[in-house]
Amino acid sequence: MTMKSKHDNIAEYVLYLWQMEDVVRAFGDDEAMRRNKFLSELQDMMRTEGVYAEGHTQIALVAQQEMEEWHERLLQEDARYRGAMLQILPSLTLLKARSDNPTQTDISMMLVFLYEVMMLRLQKKPISEPTLALQQQVSRQLAYLSAKYRNDDNSTTL
Repeated sequence: MTMKSKHDNIAEYVLYLWQMEDVVRAFGDDEAMRRNKFLSELQDMMRTEGVYAEGHTQIALVAQQEMEEWHERLLQEDARYRGAMLQILPSLTLLKARSDNPTQTDISMMLVFLYEVMMLRLQKKPISEPTLALQQQVSRQLAYLSAKYRNDDNSTTL
């Protein structure tokens, strides 16, 4: 397993970290976990930060916070992004109302939604057409945000 780069695609990076956190939780102190440097370090980090049973590591939370900041920035500055969010908003509102955390942010809900769809695919469970359509919209929105993040990040590091 190779580590996803936050700078290449911050949304995929967060989802990858969440998935690896779940791998650590699922396999615990398995010998294979200890032989994989990344997973072993992630396991130590999760224990140290008190998120071994649930929650997310600080590196995942910081990246998600960066996404939140970019989301707010794009809502203010980018008509294309804002328009696409307006199309997704009714579905996000419904998802939030059905979730355990109805006050979560739009970015958080989009990430949770994509993660849950990914888990359904891994479990080979059926996914409805409306869910697949929303997944495409959310994926495009987060890809756009990630591209803006990457482009800005590249211009400030040169």
